[in-house]
Amino acid sequence: MLSEQAVPVVRATLPAVGGALDQITERFYGRLFAAHPGLLRDLFNRGNQASGDQRKALAGSIAAFAVALLDHPDTRPDAMLSRIAHKHASLGVTPEQYEVVHEHLFAAIVEVLGEAVTPEVARAWDEVYWLMANALIAVESRLYQEAGVAEGEVWHPMEIAERHEETPDTVSFVLRHPDGTPTAAFRPGQYVSVQVALPDGARQIRQYSLSAAPGHPRWRITVKRVDGDPAGEVSSWLHAHARTGDLVDVSAPFGDLVLPEGDTPLLLASAGIGSTPMLAMLDHLAAGGSTRPVVVVHADRSPESHAHAVELRRLVDALPQGTLHLWYEEPGDSGALPGRADVTALDLPTGTTAYLCGPLPFLRTVRADLLGLGTSAADIHYEVFGPDLWLGA
Repeated sequence: MLSEQAVPVVRATLPAVGGALDQITERFYGRLFAAHPGLLRDLFNRGNQASGDQRKALAGSIAAFAVALLDHPDTRPDAMLSRIAHKHASLGVTPEQYEVVHEHLFAAIVEVLGEAVTPEVARAWDEVYWLMANALIAVESRLYQEAGVAEGEVWHPMEIAERHEETPDTVSFVLRHPDGTPTAAFRPGQYVSVQVALPDGARQIRQYSLSAAPGHPRWRITVKRVDGDPAGEVSSWLHAHARTGDLVDVSAPFGDLVLPEGDTPLLLASAGIGSTPMLAMLDHLAAGGSTRPVVVVHADRSPESHAHAVELRRLVDALPQGTLHLWYEEPGDSGALPGRADVTALDLPTGTTAYLCGPLPFLRTVRADLLGLGTSAADIHYEVFGPDLWLGA
């Protein structure tokens, strides 16, 4: 918690700092990459930097953490910290890098706010930063221990055992260790990072959900080709160049959108490539002979664009209390409903826990509809493929 001296200072300066956070984070990343160009080349997502999404997410997380310290001084925003920590761990972030971030972030704050950053203000916001940073470092340390790796040492080469064209813009890759040892255990819903060497020498990283259940001797990821450069530079490279027998660098599994044990009813709602963590969850439930009620919702553009559609139907059919509801913008004669997913039309069991994955507009709509139906906010969990812009909402 913040010290007694820092609380009134942070409260008084939060409007000014919050209002300038977009400028501050823009200046911060400019300083950081000028001093350490390798971070942009080999660690940060160049697509998210180009779009400004990473800057918005950083600003949102700082503001959200500061507000939480003021409004709820006896608790921590663990859900937000967990999501960030899992992403950091999947990238191999180390405690030393928080010192580098601190140096350039606070230099940016001074450059933007000028004389308003008195020594008292600097000390108070230094507390905010290190409370957040040390909380993340602690969570990331635990995640590395659970993964059985040293801090930051998450990478290992994996061989592409199989490649399958799922749709015109989606490919799945089955991965195995080159020496034949079994792949590591993971929890249904988690993801791995994949790092590829690009023609300009950069080693860019993207995260992909493990789209089949734990227990298989190999992992599977499903990659949708993203348009644009640099946003789609990794997915496009994988589509164009990754072939059976090739080696790729893959991280240990991380991610906190994971299937809970128990018998509570579930809603698994996805759109587009957001179906991939749901496939792993359903595969796990089916393999274990689960009898819990599971309502599955998926939205897509058309039957032809829906990756793993046959597999999804098969997995839901294997669950005694599983039901599938499909919406396609262009359903054709598929039997799916036309338009966008509408969970208000469903009969959800009392006590349902919801898991959502897909584009941010889809997540916002479904979450709002679930809240309107009386689902507790604590029972709605989500995964965003990319920076979590909800943190700034």
